[in-house]
Amino acid sequence: MTAWRPGDRRPDAAAMLRVNQAGEYGATRIYAGQLAVLRRNSHAAKLIARMAAQEERHLTRFNTLMAQRRVRPTALQPVWNVAGFALGAATALLSEQAAMACTEAVETEIDRHYGAQLDELGEDDPEFAADIAAFRAEELEHRDTAREAGAGEAIGYPVLTATIRAACRVAIGLSKRI
Repeated sequence: MTAWRPGDRRPDAAAMLRVNQAGEYGATRIYAGQLAVLRRNSHAAKLIARMAAQEERHLTRFNTLMAQRRVRPTALQPVWNVAGFALGAATALLSEQAAMACTEAVETEIDRHYGAQLDELGEDDPEFAADIAAFRAEELEHRDTAREAGAGEAIGYPVLTATIRAACRVAIGLSKRI
């Protein structure tokens, strides 16, 4: 990548950080909703609890960066609180496979989102890029875990995952700006 020159468009790291923090917050709420419904000792609940702990760590890191960089959170955080929990609970009520399909769909979109951010950041913010790259690897692990746990067996899998992926894209777009 060439060095930045005056007049070049610079990546909006503040918007990236805002949307990433919102996404990690939403993920913690989805997992909280799923764990509220699933049997505590079920295989799915154990997998989700492990993934939720990683999402909490991601959220903590982005919260720290937001405070250090003085980036405001999205004004939609109360919406993501309720919507995330509701999505998690609803998919878990459908079945363990639907809960896993939710994870697969969300993490597929997050992989695309983080990949685009890394491309846009280039070498402009190595600390932030390193966090995104590390978290992206864990999100891909979550996606693969969900697939291995039967996400594709969920009733209505194609419609369910397409709907969740579309909702993620809308949430990403809104959280960057609002």
